[in-house]
Amino acid sequence: MGKNKGKSLSGKAPAVAGKGAADMGAARKAEGGNGTAAPEKIKGKEYAKQLATLHVELVKLQEWVKFKGLKVCIVFEGRDGAGKGGVIKAITERVSPRVFRVMALPAPTEREKTQMYAQRYLPLLPAAGEVVIFDRSWYNRAGVERVMGFCTEQQARRFLEVVPLFEKMMIESGIILIKYWLEVSQEEQTRRLEARIDDGRKIWKLSPMDLKSYSRWYDYSRARDEMFAASDTSWAPWFVAKSDDKKRARLNIISHLLGRIPYQDSPREKVKLPKRQKAGDYREPDYQFKFIPETY
Repeated sequence: MGKNKGKSLSGKAPAVAGKGAADMGAARKAEGGNGTAAPEKIKGKEYAKQLATLHVELVKLQEWVKFKGLKVCIVFEGRDGAGKGGVIKAITERVSPRVFRVMALPAPTEREKTQMYAQRYLPLLPAAGEVVIFDRSWYNRAGVERVMGFCTEQQARRFLEVVPLFEKMMIESGIILIKYWLEVSQEEQTRRLEARIDDGRKIWKLSPMDLKSYSRWYDYSRARDEMFAASDTSWAPWFVAKSDDKKRARLNIISHLLGRIPYQDSPREKVKLPKRQKAGDYREPDYQFKFIPETY
């Protein structure tokens, strides 16, 4: 089994919870979740060291998924600015995109709006040997669609009634389903969204919808609470990660993820590079290659 599965930086299993009736963001602003002071933000060097170790385990997991033909589906939900994209990037930056596929769907087309709601997601679910990561998922209906009025209240409530059965069907078909909710405090969300306004690298992350959503914090809290109450099941529980410290959240989520999927080192022959062929009669051409300017 992998060395780091299910352990946080301290070596203890990370605290996660499936129920979310209270406003977690406000209540845990300055706490570690159990009444203790929040830990100091992890330093860059320590983060890089721990992440490198976890990346080795993710590659082992990848090879095991391919070897055993596993089907893994990971759902990431949370408030705007909670750090979903950063977690997904940390998970996928050292693994194969042919195995780890990331799905971040745009708004539905006019045709898709007329389909059965789950229809656009079904073709994206994993086949054998795949890990599919949803950067937001079918839970859009319980969150942004409900809060921003893109669906009716009746549609939202019907979704909450059927989603446990939908996910049970997924699991009974052999899919390993893991659901994460990233929770960020009001203050940290404000800081992150404000940082996007004048940063040319991040301006694309701040959409008109983000601005509308920002003003409706408690509407989203109510929607989240009802979503948890309906869909935090024994077969598909929600796991919550506090993400005010983005680096620590990434490490804890990856560690937890590795602990949710039993894996071993896959059979593999030791790699040895073969000898290169000799040049023989080949000669480098007298050709004026168009090299790019070495600006740096």
